[in-house]
Amino acid sequence: MYKLNGALGSPYSMKMRALMRYRRIQHCWVHGTDSREALTKVKVPVIPVMEYPDGSFHNDSTPLIYDLEERHAERSVIPPDPARAFIAHLVEDFADEWVTKAMFGYRWLEDVDQIQMSRWLAFDALKGGGLASSQGFAEQFRARQVGRMPIVGCTRENFPLIEASTRALLDALEAHVVNSHCLFGTRPSIAEFGIYGQLSQLGVDPTAEAMMRKDYPYSFRWLLHIDDMSGIDGEWDAEDAPYAPIIIAWLKQVGEIYIPFLLANSAAIEAGVNTFSITAMGLPYSQGVFKYQVKCLADLRARYAALDFAARAKVEPLLAESGCLAALG
Repeated sequence: MYKLNGALGSPYSMKMRALMRYRRIQHCWVHGTDSREALTKVKVPVIPVMEYPDGSFHNDSTPLIYDLEERHAERSVIPPDPARAFIAHLVEDFADEWVTKAMFGYRWLEDVDQIQMSRWLAFDALKGGGLASSQGFAEQFRARQVGRMPIVGCTRENFPLIEASTRALLDALEAHVVNSHCLFGTRPSIAEFGIYGQLSQLGVDPTAEAMMRKDYPYSFRWLLHIDDMSGIDGEWDAEDAPYAPIIIAWLKQVGEIYIPFLLANSAAIEAGVNTFSITAMGLPYSQGVFKYQVKCLADLRARYAALDFAARAKVEPLLAESGCLAALG
């Protein structure tokens, strides 16, 4: 049996838990202080950490998903059409590396969110020990997370773009979910779980939850559906079926925001500078460089290069229209 060591306040933990539930892969959920030992078993001590049945430990949600695909054939989350599989991966990567800024920003910019979520996350982690101990830990955690805001780009100066892109994403999702819960048919892909992981936190934090309840009520409710899709079977769309409008809308965001973000980060690192800036949706954005996101860009390019002629012919017009193609080719 697998053991998924994570936390309710971790978007990547919730992403993996929902995926494991959908895939019906036998596992147990290990949460809070009970998961601390697992962090000592991996090179980079971040959750979620998956303990495999053979006793080995692994983390980083995207490689975990693809490794599970190799080990378990049933109920795959990778569309069988290579073109759609690439699009699904691109959306998942966008969620992991850009939409996560919405999660972090909404959680740690305003006092009301800082206070509730630091206390709730401390409560989750400690599972008792008294209110004074819990709230003391909460204040330490709050200070650490707020101090990290400039590092991850979640500053007040950057938040107008983060919020505008979040609302654009949710506008498309709200229009979609009243017709279909999934993106590539009637069964979920890696893309849904990537988006769900980040939005699962917006559906809990006070400011973001109020925004979702008011303006995106069906997207808010959709989160509970994606959390456990173990009872869903469903089918993939036919390979020649048109893409849902939400895919076009989200890829436009990838091309307008995420690809320029990745390119600017990569160029800054190559130039030996520590910060970079972009303008997207008419709004400015600046942050420090991240080496991990250079790997993300290289991985996207490698996956695109691996597509055969037929798959490229199907996906290139979509990527060109959305402004993604030049950076990937």
